[in-house]
Amino acid sequence: MAPGAAGGEGRGHPVILTDRAVDEKDETLWVTLMGSDFVEEGRRAARWLVEHLDTRDPVNIVELQGTVGSAPAIDRKAGFEEVLAEHPNYRIIRSVSGDFFRSIGESVMREILVDLRASGEHMDVLFAHNDDMAIGAIAAMEEAGIAPGRDVVIVSVDAIRDAFKAMIDGKLNCTVECSPLLGKQLMKAVKDYMAGKDLPIRMVTAEKCSPPRWRGRCWPTRKY
Repeated sequence: MAPGAAGGEGRGHPVILTDRAVDEKDETLWVTLMGSDFVEEGRRAARWLVEHLDTRDPVNIVELQGTVGSAPAIDRKAGFEEVLAEHPNYRIIRSVSGDFFRSIGESVMREILVDLRASGEHMDVLFAHNDDMAIGAIAAMEEAGIAPGRDVVIVSVDAIRDAFKAMIDGKLNCTVECSPLLGKQLMKAVKDYMAGKDLPIRMVTAEKCSPPRWRGRCWPTRKY
């Protein structure tokens, strides 16, 4: 990707990056990078969790990470742990990759539940790096006789339609938005640039945290 950016700027074509950064330190090669702040998504998930539970008791967390080495997985984990560092009673007891897939989230959660039973540990919270893994994990929990959303507090990232449906059903407690709907913001940036306006080197997508009270309002009009 970086050679492409360099080629564009080298030929006098402005380059605007969306969704992902490139492995290149020279920021003069592109006009702006537009997309989500994955670290902040992890922070939002942790902040919501701490505020929701509001406890000094020990809290055992299982984390389903995204694809190993991917920016969302690295950054969401970093943001989540950054906030938890201020709350030592919150402890991640298992952290396993589910590769961002629903089916793998389900199979990995099955393995985790067997492991927790064998070790005599219990899970209070599931933090999944995306909604699909959380939904897969919900199926594994139900199969094991665990009530997701009640026996285990579940917070995930993306805010897809199925996540809002899971909140309506009481099986998911919170989803943190990571919107793929960048088109309007992207075209505005292009028009502003062509009109001679300066763009910031980093443009963060406007996103929010979606607790259960928003579930009914958001689900019918969700576009992804």
